[in-house]
Parts: sequence; structure tokens; C-alpha cells
Amino acid sequence: MNDFPRNLIEFEERFATEEACVAYARGKKWPEGFRCAKCGARESWPVRGRRVEECRGCGHQESVTAGTLFHQTRKPLRLWFRAMTLWVTSKRALSAKELSRQLGLHYETAWHWCHRLRACVAASFGKEPLTGAVEVDETYIGGSDDRAHGGRSLAGRKALVAGAVEVRGDKMGRARLEALPAATGQNLKDFAVRNLEQRAVAVTDGLAAYAGLPEVGIGHQRNVIGKDSRRASKVLPRVHKLFSLFKRVVLGTFQGSVSHKHLPAYLSEFEFRFNRRNAASRWLLFDRVLSAAPAARGLRLAQLTQPVGGT
Repeated sequence: MNDFPRNLIEFEERFATEEACVAYARGKKWPEGFRCAKCGARESWPVRGRRVEECRGCGHQESVTAGTLFHQTRKPLRLWFRAMTLWVTSKRALSAKELSRQLGLHYETAWHWCHRLRACVAASFGKEPLTGAVEVDETYIGGSDDRAHGGRSLAGRKALVAGAVEVRGDKMGRARLEALPAATGQNLKDFAVRNLEQRAVAVTDGLAAYAGLPEVGIGHQRNVIGKDSRRASKVLPRVHKLFSLFKRVVLGTFQGSVSHKHLPAYLSEFEFRFNRRNAASRWLLFDRVLSAAPAARGLRLAQLTQPVGGT
């Protein structure tokens, strides 16, 4: 990794040709060298004019892009590499419309690629449980406000999101965000089990649904806030800031148009960026995402555009 590009100029020089991109992708697919999926042989030769390796033992051919982030793509990897660079190095987020504008892609293609990248980071990053004191709360995302209703009566029209963020002095540590169907005790308990280690202490408001956390080995610090919303921000400042930052990204980058169906993907993207906000080199994130790329191999455009509940 010492020779990986550290800036845009070095990146463009390193991956100036399609051949250089294919060679790098090949190394990520077979980090220990080629191995035939059919006979297990270790030697191959490239098929001229194609992104394909042919096994010297049995003649089986396998695409360098098969089973990766680039699965079944017809676009040049050089274009894919530029798209990944723009997406990964953006600190806030990158909309499909902006990606389409910068690279001259059809909007539908850019939208599909962004979702493949979201699926990749969702499956491969952020698996370590949160530790120590962790603020936990929930909020509602999207929909239209109604003065006649508020709080948890918004369920169904807005999407419920649970959040957790580590307390690190007066700062914020790592965070987790998940969409939940309802703020029930079981749902919130399951969210805590998935994201907090058992020795962690969940710092929550007075919602009774959190009372079952000690049953699953997670400590619980309950703070009854009452109707004073200003007190809520003082008791749980970090998780409230986390929610605020996500809502700002949704409004500023995606113009508030994030559907309930795709909300989990956008939460994973935000979580990925937030937890790596202090990364020494954002360019190395490109390499990590490419290494994790097989996680998104099966995400087809038809799946993304399929109505909720469809088959």
C-alpha cells in the first residue's frame, strides 16, 4: 500500500489506461494469484481484447470482473475507477445526478453504480460492536410534518431510524444507524444486540422500550427527559447531532428524496463516511472498497427498481 496514489494527480497517472485498471482489479480478485474455479490450477494467460483469464490446465475462462463490484458491466473499468474515486473521496455524499454530470453517464447507470457501492460498504464495513458508554436514541426521517401530530404518531408516514454513537469524552466515536419498523422493546433490544458489545452501557432517554437492555447483557443508563426537547439535546447531544448530520446530507445532497425502500442503503453510506471522517488518507478507502467489492456482485438494477413487496 506504500505505492498507492495519495492524490488525484498520482491516481490519474497510476490508472491512466484500461490495462492498468484491469491489472489492478485482477490483483484484488485473486490476491494470492490466479486459481481456476473449475480445476484449481494456478496458471493462466489473458485472453486478448477481453477482461478474461484462461486456465492453462483445463481451458476454463473466467472474467476478471465476474463476482465483483463490476459484475456483468460493459463499461470500461477506467470509468468505474473514476466513479469509485469520486464516490469514496467525497466527505458528505455524492448524488447520482452529480456523478452522471461529472462522468457523462446516463443517470440510471450512475444511480445503479451508487447503489452497488452502498451495498458494498453495507456488507463489508462497520461490523465491530460499539464499546463503552453509547448514546442510543431514535428519530423519524422524511415525510411531511403535520401540526396535528407529532412524536411517535408519525409512524407510517415517516421512517423510523435508530442510532447509536460512542461517547469519547466530549467528542463522538463510531456510530451505527438502522431503519426499524417500529420503536418496540424487541426491535430496540435487537438493534442494541447487533451494534453494542455486552459490556457497553447504553445511555438513553426515558422510553420504556429500552428497559429490557440489561436482559441481554448491556448496561443501561436511563435519563427521563419529559417534554422539554432542549433537555433531550443536552442529555443525548452526540446521537442528536448524528441524526442532524444525516438529515442535512439527505436534504442537501439528495434534496430530501430518499425512499423508505432505499433508506437502509443511504444509512449505510452515511455510517461508512462518518466512521472514517478522520481517515489519514481517503484515497486508501478506494482500495478497501475495491477489496470488498464482491459483496455487491448480485445487485441488479431490476432489484433496485422493483416495487416494495414485489417478487
